[in-house]
Amino acid sequence: MDGSIANPRPLLAIGLRLLTAIVFATMAMLVKLAGERGVHLVEMIFWRQFITLALITGGLAAFGRLAALRTRRIGNHAGRAVLGGVCMFFVYGAVLLLPLAEATTLSYTAPLFAVVIAVVMFGEKVGLYRSAAVFTGFCGVLVIMQPGLGGGANGGEITFVGVAVALIAAAMVAMISFQVQDLNTTENPFSIIFWFTAITTPVLLVILPFFAGGHDPQTWLIVLAMALCGALAQILLTTSLRFGSAGVILLMDYTSLLWATWYGATVFGRAAPPTLWLGAPLIIGAGLLIAYRERVLARERNAASRATLATSD
Repeated sequence: MDGSIANPRPLLAIGLRLLTAIVFATMAMLVKLAGERGVHLVEMIFWRQFITLALITGGLAAFGRLAALRTRRIGNHAGRAVLGGVCMFFVYGAVLLLPLAEATTLSYTAPLFAVVIAVVMFGEKVGLYRSAAVFTGFCGVLVIMQPGLGGGANGGEITFVGVAVALIAAAMVAMISFQVQDLNTTENPFSIIFWFTAITTPVLLVILPFFAGGHDPQTWLIVLAMALCGALAQILLTTSLRFGSAGVILLMDYTSLLWATWYGATVFGRAAPPTLWLGAPLIIGAGLLIAYRERVLARERNAASRATLATSD
């Protein structure tokens, strides 16, 4: 748990990422169930953060690794915590406002927004392939937003507000990825999780009394299971990146759509409409193309860097 680079174990990494996708989908299902039982967003997010904080702190203490939490970049952690805390409201809000499968599919637009952010904020030049991927991905979003093509009464569940919240969540996830990427250059991965939860939990605790309500034991079990799934997913996600290439294991995240669709049908009685199966391949295909181009460009940059070093020698 010290953040050192482990020996590459690609099969283990893929297995962990597949498990992560299942746990994230299960968490989303529990968020939706809790929302239907009257649990407020603030309550859900507080317990998610509090339990993650307790598990991370307890785990590091058990392994004698509390020193890994030392940081000289508390300001960067605070910025990540603010953006991450707000982002969680949109992520959970999308799950509450949309059917599970559609909310999951729209979360896959984060790579599209990452490209847009790289252009707008960092002045990166984007070629034909990534531009086409962004265009194709957002065409997929437009397909999903057409409830009339879905057939049946359930088509009306896709609302403009729900789609907007999901897209804002995806855009914020993309922005956070740049923050975490920067923090990873100097910080332990578990330190990043710790400071995120340590900064947001007290803030949520202060406002919790204004939103907390009384719940029956079954509802509390759902909230507890949701929070545990959130903590477990965060740990699994971090661990998977220690054993495999992000460019490969990130592809496993798309399997969460299968679980979200299954939960939607079995728990909430809603089969995915045709619009999902038309729009999802466009969004997923766009994400895969962006991931592929990022790998190609990274190899080209590394080759150019090695050539420059060889020339200077």
